[in-house]
Amino acid sequence: MTIRVVIADDQPAVRDALRMTLDGEPDIKVVGEAADGAEAVHQTMWRRPDVVVLDLRMPYVDGISAIRQLADVETPPRMLALTTFDTDEYLFEALQSGASAFLLKDSDPELLLEAVRALHRGHGLVDPQVTTRLIHRFASLSPASAADAQQRLTARELEVLRHLAHGLSNAQIARALTIEEGTVKNHVASLLRKLGLPTRVHAVIYAYEHGLAPRHSDTQPPRRFTCP
Repeated sequence: MTIRVVIADDQPAVRDALRMTLDGEPDIKVVGEAADGAEAVHQTMWRRPDVVVLDLRMPYVDGISAIRQLADVETPPRMLALTTFDTDEYLFEALQSGASAFLLKDSDPELLLEAVRALHRGHGLVDPQVTTRLIHRFASLSPASAADAQQRLTARELEVLRHLAHGLSNAQIARALTIEEGTVKNHVASLLRKLGLPTRVHAVIYAYEHGLAPRHSDTQPPRRFTCP
């Protein structure tokens, strides 16, 4: 199945680079381009893509506003936010608004392809460099109460959530807990449903916000928060 993509960035050179990378793959097709958030929304509503790649900083209507509008449509696309190192505030707003993947604008093209495919499968992905920033940001906060998660989740689901906070894949969690990979997948789906979270990325943030991840985690090597 071909993954249909709309790309939105106010810099023509960036759009060209994104299009060349994506259109060079047999399973991906760029079906629309936009130079600002308003045009991105229009192209998305017209083209009905599977994935929308949006720069967070665009003129007139920015990426955050576009993400919010698209998250409210009846069948929203999966959204990938492009960010730079000086846009932390946009990054966290994008998370809350409905984006499920985040890449730096100078990320390796292979990571862009991985992110688009992960989104199409219903997963999220965060650039390892952005992951480090996320962990430092949330590890520095005073955690909210973990009581809500402890009441909603089983003991095993809490274990899985803590491992997710380290960026472990299903296979890695299965080895750590000595259970089947399919069982881990079921636990992940269950805890996301119980906590009302759309992706694993949001589960990681939730774990840090609620003190369910060890505070020394911000010193660990960055991993991509995605599914295998």
